[in-house]
Parts: sequence; structure tokens; C-alpha cells
Amino acid sequence: MRSLYIADDEKAIRDGIKLLIDWAGLGYALCGEAGNGTDAAEDIARLKPDLVLMDIRMPGKSGLDAIRDLTTDGFEGHFIILSGFSDFKYAQAAMKYNVRHYLTKPIDEDELVSAVNEISALLDSRADAKSKEQFLRSRSKKEIIQDILNHSIDLKRLSPEEFGLNADKYQIVAYEDFNESGKNLSYRFSDLFNAAGSDSGVSVHFTYKGYDLLLLLGNPGIMRFDRFLAHYEDSPEEGSPLDSIFIAYGSIVDSLGDITDSYKQAEELLRRRFFCVQGQHVLGYKDLPSVKNCPEKLESSRIDGFTGEITDFLQTFNRRKVAEALYSLEEYLYHVDAGISEVKLFLADLYLRIKDVMTHRHSTVTLPFDSNSEIIDFINRQHYLYEIIFYFSHCFEGLMGALGHSSRDSVIDDILYYIDHNYNTNLKLETIASLFGYNSSYLGKIFTKTVGDSFNTYVDRKRIEHATKMLKEGNLKVYEIAEKTGYSNVDYFHKKFKKYVGVSPAEYRAKNS
Repeated sequence: MRSLYIADDEKAIRDGIKLLIDWAGLGYALCGEAGNGTDAAEDIARLKPDLVLMDIRMPGKSGLDAIRDLTTDGFEGHFIILSGFSDFKYAQAAMKYNVRHYLTKPIDEDELVSAVNEISALLDSRADAKSKEQFLRSRSKKEIIQDILNHSIDLKRLSPEEFGLNADKYQIVAYEDFNESGKNLSYRFSDLFNAAGSDSGVSVHFTYKGYDLLLLLGNPGIMRFDRFLAHYEDSPEEGSPLDSIFIAYGSIVDSLGDITDSYKQAEELLRRRFFCVQGQHVLGYKDLPSVKNCPEKLESSRIDGFTGEITDFLQTFNRRKVAEALYSLEEYLYHVDAGISEVKLFLADLYLRIKDVMTHRHSTVTLPFDSNSEIIDFINRQHYLYEIIFYFSHCFEGLMGALGHSSRDSVIDDILYYIDHNYNTNLKLETIASLFGYNSSYLGKIFTKTVGDSFNTYVDRKRIEHATKMLKEGNLKVYEIAEKTGYSNVDYFHKKFKKYVGVSPAEYRAKNS
């Protein structure tokens, strides 16, 4: 039986989890529980359970802090995060500690069983790998490499010749499932690589921190890998073994002690495969952006800028500008120094803000937006940035169609439509002209000729029209109505209202109440 530990500050939830599924039938026995994060962390470090169900918010040490500390100290068990919907950001943060399962309360029985089964499969796979004779025979050589990567060996006392690791050059290659399905590959890239040549002493396959790695030895190994890349890098044949593998490789180094540098590059590339283009199977050290030397950080304030641009372009049905804005977004995210979970959080926040602005401005139209939880879940599940950008683009196209004005013949019609839904903002002819790709002077002339009023007069008439409705229908104060119709100065609002209606706002309300 495998061991199970439950950490949640509510005893009722802990008791409920024990009864929710048939733990014994799944091969697990409870070894402990706690309602305090500090106690849980101490118990887990001592008991070393195979599986931990960890609540995010607990007294003492938070679940996230406990996971971080335990993982840093070398705990190898698996975690399932339990949290409320509002804890989404904290659950995302746990991704950096290889926590792959996040369940929201109340816990769904089927989701919990599915997560436990996936973890059981991983544990089975790990146990099988350890029992293989080939692994045991080569364990000494692989442990030496792992000790080098861990900086836990004195290289001055190491004899590379003794362990078959002597070479003039070295390079680290990492590989994983291209589809990131979580399933184990039915074959190893190392086997395919060794099958490409007769000399099996040009590489060493090993695992480190959950990654499958190859250490290439000398020119023979490095040149074979170059030939391998030349054959497969552009577009592996569909259905071939290489079609389901993703490869990342670090730079070539001159000494065994420097393989850590090559490994770190390969590891960073695996994390950054999120930014690969569609169908890309290989990333090399030259593809690493120099984010470490770039002062640009992931700033939440940039969300406001992207939101304003994209919502303006959507309402003006300017597909070219929408596409340019999405490209700028993609470029910005590629070059910031931030983790993938942070980038996904940024994208989810951006999309939800766009949704909020559009639904508020077009409250009378049913817009084709998914629910907030569906949007967040979709973004979180995607393996690549291009998938999320495509989702944005597809949704925005549907949005423009739902507004019913995606194929207008006249730019003036689009401008009038835009004014009618944004009269409460600081509308200026110069701003409108740039949104629609026109010179402001020219646009002002054709606007007056087509509409019969100047741009400013039309905006004032539209604002006053909405103000009269508010005066009739609601209990808002006059200064509140002024703000809601785009007038920051209430005296100016009084002046405009009397000009177009003939009486003051208060007099109008008295006559029409």
C-alpha cells in the first residue's frame, strides 16, 4: 500500500476526503493528517508519504509555503492542491514546484479519482524504472553525472576515465513528450539516438530532477547529434517516433565540470517551450532570449494598455489593428523575465478585463464570452502561447460578428456606432481618426458632410440624449449623470444641457418626473 497524508484546516473536510473515494481500493492507506501548515510540513518531512492532499490556506504555514520548503529539501512525493476558486493565483504559483493537480472545493469525486490514478501511474513507472537491470548496471556512471550537476562531488578527485566519461567536449540534451500529455513515452530518445550509430559510448542516458537527459561525449557524440537534428529538426514525419518528442539542448562545454551550464540552458529551454511556434520540436541554446540582461519585467499596468487598445479596435471592427495588438502582446511576453505561470496569469487577467469592458459597453447585446472559470481553465491548460493567442483571435472575431457591424460599407456608420457605445469616455476626433486609420482633418470634413453636425456637436447631442434618459429613469444626482455621460465638469454639463434642451437638468427632471 502507498501512503496518503491529508492537510486541511477544516476537520470536516479531512473526514469527508477520507470517505469520498475508496482509498484502499486505489492502493492507499492514511499515514497522517493535520489542520496546521507547520505541523503538516514537519509530519510530511518525517513520514515521507507518496501522496499529499494539501490545502492552500491554513494557519501556521500556508500550503504553498509548505510545498516550497518540502520540495526544496528534496521531498519526492506528489501533491494535489485543494483550494477555493479565489486561490487561483496561489495554485498557479505551485506549478513551479511540479505540482500538476489542482482541485477546487467542493471536491469532485471523479476529478479526485482521476488525479490519484495519474499519480499512481507515475509512481508505478518510477518503481519499474528502478527495477530494470540495465539501470542498475549503469547506475554508478549516472550517479557521478548527477553528483556533478548537484555540485556534490570533488571534481579534483574524480577520474573520468574510470567511469567512461573522458572526452574533450560535452553537451547536454533534454527531451520529453511533445504533446505534454503526462504519459510516459513508449520509447526513449536515447535508444533512437544510439540506433543511429554503432558506437554506444558516445552518450549517457540519465534522469535528473524529473527530466530525461543525454550527456554527449566528445566530437563523435556531438556530430552524431548534429546529423540527427539535420534530419529531423524541420518537420518530423507525422506518426514517426520523433513526431512525439520535444528536444532541448544546451551549449557545448570543454570540461566535465562545466556540464552544469549546458544542463541549465536545456532546462530553461524546456520551460520556455511555451513560446515555441506551432509544430516546433527542437529548441537550442541559441534560441534563449537574453531576458536576464533585459530590464523589462512583467508589469500588471501593461494590462490596462492592452485592454484599452484591443477594446477600441474591436469596437471599430479594425481586424488589422487587433492582429497587430495581439502580435505586440506576444512579443512583449516573449521578452519579459517571468515564469510561464505568471504569463498565463497575465493573459487570463487581460482577457477577463476585455470581457468586462465589452459586456459593460454593450450590455444590450449577448456577447459570445465563455464563463470566467472556463476562460481561466482553458488558458491554464494550454501548453503554448500561440494556442492562447489563437483563442483570443478566434473569440474576438466572433465578438465583432455578434455586435452586428462587422461588414459596414461606411466608416461613418462605424464611427457613429463607436460613439454611441463610448459616449461616456473622453472622445476626441484625433483619437477616433487614428483608430480608424484616417487623418483627423479629413475625417472631420467627411463627418460633418455626412452627418450634418460637426464631430463635437454630434458627441454632445448623444451625451445629452443619454443624460435626459437618466434624468427620467433614475435617482442619480446631476453631477453623477454628468460623469456618466462624459462630462468631468458639472458646470460645463449644465451649460451644454441647457443649450440643447432649453432648460437646466434640474428643471428637466422636475417636468418629467
